[in-house]
Amino acid sequence: MKNIVVLGSTGSIGKNTLEVARNLKDKFRVIGLSSNSRWELLAEQIEEFKPTYVALNDSQLGEKLKCRFPDNHLKILTGNKCLEEIVLHEEVDIVVSAVVGAVGLPAAIATVQQGKTLALANKESLVMAGHIVMSLAKKNQILPVDSEHSAIFQSLQSGKRSEIKRVIITASGGPFYDYPVDKLSEVSPAQALKHPTWQMGQKITIDSATLMNKALEIIEARWLFDLKVEQIDVVIHPQSIIHSMVEFCDGSVVAQMGMPDMKVPIQYALTYPERMPLSVQPLNLSNIGSLTFKKPDMEKFPALKLGYEAAREGGTMGATLNAANEVAVQAFLNGQIKFTEIVTSVEKVINNHHYIKNPCLEDVLTADAWARQEIKKCLT
Repeated sequence: MKNIVVLGSTGSIGKNTLEVARNLKDKFRVIGLSSNSRWELLAEQIEEFKPTYVALNDSQLGEKLKCRFPDNHLKILTGNKCLEEIVLHEEVDIVVSAVVGAVGLPAAIATVQQGKTLALANKESLVMAGHIVMSLAKKNQILPVDSEHSAIFQSLQSGKRSEIKRVIITASGGPFYDYPVDKLSEVSPAQALKHPTWQMGQKITIDSATLMNKALEIIEARWLFDLKVEQIDVVIHPQSIIHSMVEFCDGSVVAQMGMPDMKVPIQYALTYPERMPLSVQPLNLSNIGSLTFKKPDMEKFPALKLGYEAAREGGTMGATLNAANEVAVQAFLNGQIKFTEIVTSVEKVINNHHYIKNPCLEDVLTADAWARQEIKKCLT
């Protein structure tokens, strides 16, 4: 029996993680949950899973939880460092980081420093500070939950890291890949939130629509698998059946396939190196008929260029890109900017930022804070 903590348990990945845990009760015990603000759903999860620890960023909402659960056995943590605090408890074996954004970085670092397994969906931790996080981690201590990186990780079981020629990250293309380029500026938040194949949270759905999600995945793959940027390709695959591929030095290409369902990579990260039965929709290729692939249009979706640039340059580029994008996406969702202004605003911030080649954690956090303030100037 392994003890798991789910950071971001009320989000899409978090809820899927709890479904996996629910089906593997004899293998996993949920001892920690966290949410940013959805305290009522968190309360329902507490009632079902009966964790020992709960983290909630908002202290006022934390008080509501305390009134709901006066039992002294439940330890409720609040404040900016609550995620770090919850992962530090000795009995924790696996931390599933399913939070969105830069907030996941300190908890990721604390997890690997404590020698615990990190099941990572929070790609921003590696986008911002991959050089720091990976230098602290042991082999296979960080297991990817992103469907694309899980696919690469699974495909790599067929060979050695030294035998990789390239990895091919697939992208659905989002809802606007075939959309007229002159109409993109008119896209509304409601339209952008309608992803054709995946059910995800708001921020990642918008990132998928701009292809910024794929830009972040390029950076994540560079650090997670210790790749050169030239070894990372992106291909548009609208059916989202092949989740990513690895080409080896002998020309063999190994792909991981399956119907789009996040429970598959989540469970693999939790049970690795074993596989456990999982009730998911089976893949029926004869019903699907055909799988198609396209070269990404980097002029129409310039976020990919920014991703490759940030992966190549390293340093504080990733933190700056990520922070600016987080603020720009929220501004779009709030109706403050146009869809096309998300990436153009981010690019302005990147071009103006003070680049540091070998940043320490303080430098990374400073770049993050600066970018969040700087992009607000671009949006006014």
